[in-house]
Amino acid sequence: MRSCRTLSDIAPARPSSTVVVVRRGTVEPELFMVQRHAKSSFGAAYAFPGGVIDDDDAAVHEFCSGLSTIQANKRLGVKKGGLDYFSAAIRELFEESGVLLANVSDLDEDLCAVRDSLNDGSERWSDFVTRNRLKLHCDQLHYFSHWVTPPSQPKRYSTRFFLAELPKGQVAEHCGGELTDSCWITAHDMLEAGRAGTVELHFPTIKTLESIARHKTLDALVEWARSSVEWGVTSMVPAIIMRDGKPEIVLPGEKGYPGLRT
Repeated sequence: MRSCRTLSDIAPARPSSTVVVVRRGTVEPELFMVQRHAKSSFGAAYAFPGGVIDDDDAAVHEFCSGLSTIQANKRLGVKKGGLDYFSAAIRELFEESGVLLANVSDLDEDLCAVRDSLNDGSERWSDFVTRNRLKLHCDQLHYFSHWVTPPSQPKRYSTRFFLAELPKGQVAEHCGGELTDSCWITAHDMLEAGRAGTVELHFPTIKTLESIARHKTLDALVEWARSSVEWGVTSMVPAIIMRDGKPEIVLPGEKGYPGLRT
C-alpha cells in the first residue's frame, strides 16, 4: 500500500537571505562566490554568501537605513518581517565575506575581530550594531529573486536573493570554518566551470548565474536588479520529478511540474 505525503510531513522552509556582491571587471561584471565545506548541508558547492534569519536580526530594525518596515514588507511581498531579511543579508554577508554594508568609516573597532567573534558566537549581531549605533545600508540591497526548496526535501529554505555593489575601500575574503574557498569570477566563467564539472553548483545558483550573465556591464546589471521589484519577483518553487528513470528538476510552467495539465 502506497503511503501518502501529508502537509505535516513537509519540512517548513526556513527564511533565509543571500547576497550577490558585484564589482566592475575587466570585461564583464565579477561576482564574489564562496565554497561551502563538504560536510555542510550544501556540500562542497560554490554559492553566494548568505544564511538563515535568526532572532537577532529582528532586534536591529531601528538601525536599518534607507528602508522602512512598510517598504521592506511591500518590496518582498510579505505581511511582516521584511526588514529581518535585509538585516540578515547584511549580517551574513559580513560574517562570510567581511564586507559590511554600513557606515564603517565611523567605527572605532577592529572589524576582523568583530567578524571572528560573530562567527564563533562570542558576539551578538544586535550588540555590535547597537553599541556602535551602526547605520545598516539596506537601500544598497536590491531584491531580485526568491527561491523555495522543493517540498520533497528534508531541509528547506525560503531564500530571498539580493544584489549589492562592493563598497569602495572594502575587500571580500571568505571566513574559515564552513567556507573553504572564495573567488571573484564572471557569471559566464562560473557557468562554464559548472558545465565542465570543475565546480559544483546547485540549481538556484545556476539559474541566478544565467540571469546575471545576460548583463554585460555593471551598470546594466545593477539597474536590472534595482528594477526587478517593479517588474515583479516570482517565487520559484522547483519540483523534483522522475523522467525516464532519472530525477529531474522542473520549474512552475514546465512540462511535468506537479499539478500542471499537459
